[in-house]
Amino acid sequence: MIPRYSRPEMTAIWEPATRFRIWFEIEAHACDAQAQLGVIPKSAAEAVWKAKDVDFDVARIDEIEREVKHDVIAFLTHLAEFVGPEARFVHQGMTSSDVLDTCLNVQLTRAADILIKDMDALLAALKRRAFEHKDTVCIGRSHGIHAEPVTFGLKMAQAYAEMERNRDRLVAARTEVATCAISGAVGTFANIDPRVEEHVAKAMGLRPEPVSTQVIPRDRHAMFFATLGVIASSIERLATEIRHLQRTEVLEAEEYFSPGQKGSSAMPHKRNPVLTENLTGLARMVRAYALPAMENVALWHERDISHSSVERMIGPDATVTLDFALVRLTGVIDKLVVYPDNMARNLDKFRGLVHSQRVLLALTQKGVSREDSYRLVQRNAMKVWEQGADFMAELKADPEVRAALSDAEIEEKFDLGYHTKHVDTIFARVFGDS
Repeated sequence: MIPRYSRPEMTAIWEPATRFRIWFEIEAHACDAQAQLGVIPKSAAEAVWKAKDVDFDVARIDEIEREVKHDVIAFLTHLAEFVGPEARFVHQGMTSSDVLDTCLNVQLTRAADILIKDMDALLAALKRRAFEHKDTVCIGRSHGIHAEPVTFGLKMAQAYAEMERNRDRLVAARTEVATCAISGAVGTFANIDPRVEEHVAKAMGLRPEPVSTQVIPRDRHAMFFATLGVIASSIERLATEIRHLQRTEVLEAEEYFSPGQKGSSAMPHKRNPVLTENLTGLARMVRAYALPAMENVALWHERDISHSSVERMIGPDATVTLDFALVRLTGVIDKLVVYPDNMARNLDKFRGLVHSQRVLLALTQKGVSREDSYRLVQRNAMKVWEQGADFMAELKADPEVRAALSDAEIEEKFDLGYHTKHVDTIFARVFGDS
């Protein structure tokens, strides 16, 4: 985790002290269940819970681990220093993966809860800007080339719909990864009652894993990190759109440039899209964590630990980075500066060329073949591209076009309102009755 791209609430989930606190809760809840079943004395469970207010010494645990070369044993040894003789009843019938995997899933669900809140804030910003610019007409582009008119509000509505799908995916991924395994060596419950797992799962806000071998199956985690990668890709798509719109030659929208901000060490005039460029880079990193999560699925037999080192890195890094990126994108959208006048100028840059399809369709409606209609419209359109001519004037001056369409009929095909007449319908589909 790099502090530059981290927020405290998310990083706190992955701090060693938080991890050890979760380990303690898993072990303590397991002791409660064991005591209820008569496997260990109730006094032992009570003795363990007396350590609930202890600030576990991370340095001490690390010191023990350097000797024993095992993180869970190091923690249990340190816990025994507080619990005393009753500590012999801790971890009865359990294996390390019961603690590690259950803890990881607790951390991932907590991280998902923060990410869901982040997405709610982003959705609110996108919705506000969508309605603000619902009728702000601009040029739509395909292949980066002028196509036909859209509205800037539609761009925001499209991003909203995409992020709403991503939120649904994240909720589903959270549900899928929220499982608990307290099933012992190779997952057979030979030395621990399945009711212990049910008790711990409920206490930790999880569900029992149906069959866990000795680890929780990693297809769950693969889906979780793949979902984060999809969300990151959507962040990049919107960031890339803003970067293109901020280009000097376009300048239809730009990131807010605060007083005192500097764009270049060499060129005082620069106002660069640094935030959305940063988001593009962060998205690449989050996506990169999805592949090792998928490779973690193929473990040996009932368990190996080839996944462990991967998850120690991708768990914190992917969630922390995506959290930062979502909050940053929300800020960009909230403060995005939009230039409707520039949009209007760009829209008319090629003097009516964007209405070519309407003229094409009008000619076919008058009985001209589609092939001939295309030829006539393209012939006049090329004069606009190559000579800077006025598209409407060229059409009116073309005898073959005039043979099918009157001046009034040609002029009617240049109405911008034609292209935006269904904006309300699209908004109703995206936002409902808002």
